[in-house]
Amino acid sequence: MAWFLGLGIVGLVLLVLCLVFDGVLDGLGGAMDGFLSLPVIAGFVSALGFTGAITMGAAGTGAGVATSAGVAVGGVVGWGTWRLSRALLRDGTAPAPRGEDLTGTSGTVVTAIPAGGYGEVLVYLAGQPVKYAAKAAIPVARGTEVWVESVPSVTSISVRPVER
Repeated sequence: MAWFLGLGIVGLVLLVLCLVFDGVLDGLGGAMDGFLSLPVIAGFVSALGFTGAITMGAAGTGAGVATSAGVAVGGVVGWGTWRLSRALLRDGTAPAPRGEDLTGTSGTVVTAIPAGGYGEVLVYLAGQPVKYAAKAAIPVARGTEVWVESVPSVTSISVRPVER
């Protein structure tokens, strides 16, 4: 039973190494695409060791039965770890926000906009406040809520006051 507990502890140490060194040994799997990654090996060894110890201690079985049970449970845990890590690595992100996404949103004038000239408007792009140079057909006072009509360049927008 001491061997099985030792294997379980070694698996936990491997898991800590996996967290500390984060993927340093992941390239050892080669063609197996992460199946022999450190988290998978740590999960397998821990499950094998602790399942073997529990089987021997609780059921009073021999080393052969405990090893078989440990390998079976370790295989399931290793496979589950591999599938979970593949799912997490495949998780895509949303596309980066672009200035064109501002069209139709509202903002607040922070620097007055003269007729035909530029002022500044605070708008929210992907939840973050961003100041843009803003142009309007009519003069717009500071603090006025405006709608973004278009995005003529990367740093400027065309706005109109919100009518209520």
